[in-house]
Amino acid sequence: MPFERLPSTPAARIGLGLAALGRPAYINLGRESDLPAERTVGAMEARAHEVLDAAYAHGVRYFDVARSYGSSEEFLAEWLRRRPERRDVVIGSKWGYTYTGGWHIDAEVHEVKEHSRSAFERQLSETRGLLGDRLDLYQVHSVTPASPVLTDRPLQEELAALAAEGVAVGVTTSGPEQPAAIRAALSVEVAGVPLFSSVQSTYNLLEPSAGPALAEAHDAGRTVIVKEALANGRLVHEAADSPLGRLARESGTAPDVLALAAVLREPWADVVLSGAATVDQLDANVSASAPAARLAPDDAGRLSAMAEPAAAYWRHRSGLPWS
Repeated sequence: MPFERLPSTPAARIGLGLAALGRPAYINLGRESDLPAERTVGAMEARAHEVLDAAYAHGVRYFDVARSYGSSEEFLAEWLRRRPERRDVVIGSKWGYTYTGGWHIDAEVHEVKEHSRSAFERQLSETRGLLGDRLDLYQVHSVTPASPVLTDRPLQEELAALAAEGVAVGVTTSGPEQPAAIRAALSVEVAGVPLFSSVQSTYNLLEPSAGPALAEAHDAGRTVIVKEALANGRLVHEAADSPLGRLARESGTAPDVLALAAVLREPWADVVLSGAATVDQLDANVSASAPAARLAPDDAGRLSAMAEPAAAYWRHRSGLPWS
């Protein structure tokens, strides 16, 4: 597994995802103040490189992109080209969604999902055209229990062939049925060998339902990557009157630091993604991995009261505007 290359430092448990930096519109709250006023391709690439540099300086070594994250693969590929000495990073990308936003904030449709063999073959070719031999992990984007990849044997065999070439194969999950999707993915084998060696799922103080299944994945030897640990910015911008906001005021700690620390305390969470859009956000996110940010058991208990029913959480998320 490529994650075996990550150093055993606290900062290495933080990864950087470029979902918020690879395209002009996304569903994170607060983007109007986080990003350049003119979200041109050049301005967004410059910001992405700035945040990537800051992450690397902190000791972050896992970087996560996707075909559907606008120009994220292009931005990361150019960053790697300009810094050829940085061979110690682990690169993950995803296939299964196609970006259709055309670099418009107000696009009618920003991405289209397709988990077919033809989509995999096309997108793998596109990803390799940009990242070449730097691709370490290729993930199926947003698997649900109904996703064809869980039952399509020819597709599974193509994924197994990619794994045999040395590129790890994983899944990411979304939606209220994440636990079922994770467990279904864990059961998929090709020629008696587990197909998926990593699982990336949404897990945060508001939506912790995938926790037991992710613990099972970790115990089964899979690398567990947590995404959306800040609930698309909700745990920052809606924290004031919550247990998180109150604990932040009492402790003099920022809500995002506490929210990430709550995820990092889970022993099964191997890598927790930061979705930072600014260097200041990245600095704060990485500080959550420091020993000083560890939550006391009583504080963790207080924050666990914030959990929402999974169905309600995902309904809310589906209504967040692209901005």
